[in-house]
Amino acid sequence: MRPFTYERATKPADAAAAAVRNPGAKFIAGGTNLLDLMKLEIEVPRHLIDVNGLGLDTIQPTAEGGLRIGALVTNTDLAADQRVRRDYGVLSRAIVAGASGQLRNKATTAGNLLQRTRCPYFYDTNQACNKRRPGSGCAAIGGYSRQLAVIGSSSACIATYPGDMAVAMRALDAAVETVAPNGAVRTIPIADFHRLPGDTPHIETALAPGELIIAVTLPRPLGGTHVYRKVRDRASYAFALVSVAAVIQRDGSGRVAVGGIAHKPWRVEAAERRLAEGSKVVAATLLAGAKPTQDNAFKVPLVERTLAAALHDARNMA
Repeated sequence: MRPFTYERATKPADAAAAAVRNPGAKFIAGGTNLLDLMKLEIEVPRHLIDVNGLGLDTIQPTAEGGLRIGALVTNTDLAADQRVRRDYGVLSRAIVAGASGQLRNKATTAGNLLQRTRCPYFYDTNQACNKRRPGSGCAAIGGYSRQLAVIGSSSACIATYPGDMAVAMRALDAAVETVAPNGAVRTIPIADFHRLPGDTPHIETALAPGELIIAVTLPRPLGGTHVYRKVRDRASYAFALVSVAAVIQRDGSGRVAVGGIAHKPWRVEAAERRLAEGSKVVAATLLAGAKPTQDNAFKVPLVERTLAAALHDARNMA
């Protein structure tokens, strides 16, 4: 790990301003992803800004009937909140599927959204990776790609977004609140928060330099039956090969978001309008234009089977 300087921020706007004032700075809260990357010298921040003292650790109702989740609310507290369990069950289930209890006790809502890919070529500093070193190439293309993207990728990157929480938030149409270094606040729909790789896979989110997440808001509860299905190589605490977050209403309509297949949580609203036609039709619409590799072509039928299982669970739970 390389040397770095450190400060503790006391106000969100001050933290954002400090990030601009110190080139190469990073925010740190739970550190469950950042510290690992620093040890491997994948992330090499010159300055760390501790945001744990900003008071962003509460869950409050909104005037619109939803919830406002502070950026520093831990995964444990979010998943256990009675309002989340009752009204946003898909979110609670996704978080619990995502990591061990020890990690959930430290990981924060904002940090979870910002976690970086687990592509093995990103983690191997001897390999070319446009996400780690822009312009160096992508060793995953033509390499071992079993865990990697089948859709939304580019000639520069085929990595996947690894998280579970954001997949559920995409199904719920959450929004991300941020503050800029000048104190300006804005709201980013979760659909626009994570970017597809294109020619700049190292730019992973819509955040501007120094911009700090302060909260995530959930809209008024959708009702219906909430299901989160995750397929992985081992039964506990592994990243998804394919995951499905589904919110299904009594009339058969609903929302579906898929994880483990793209650079961001994958949702296609046109596919949701075809739920009455069955999982095969929905999956075909979700994956229109997919470009799997020989190693990960199994993910295409796996999406359909996982979706079918999620819809079956929803019918039984209803």
